[in-house]
Amino acid sequence: MSNVKFYRPEHQVPLEMHKVRIVQKLYLLPVEERQKKMEEAGNNTFLLHNKDIYMDMLTDSGVNAMSDNQQAAMFQADDAYAGSETFYRLKKAIKETM
Repeated sequence: MSNVKFYRPEHQVPLEMHKVRIVQKLYLLPVEERQKKMEEAGNNTFLLHNKDIYMDMLTDSGVNAMSDNQQAAMFQADDAYAGSETFYRLKKAIKETM
């Protein structure tokens, strides 16, 4: 961990040296179901399953995330120069939105 330093030494802000790159779709369970999941976990948030958590305020670490669909599109892409398949998919998408 590093610090962002401002003019005055007492105004330093801790900065984590990584970013989240993937986000997942969230599902908000009904209140009763969330309470049941917490009771089953003995009120220990570390024992909850990821699918049962709407917003993780315990382990959140950063911003600037891309969605799982964006990441998947990157894996499907080839070179981005004109003439590549990615170029033609982009060209088609632009025409469809105009």
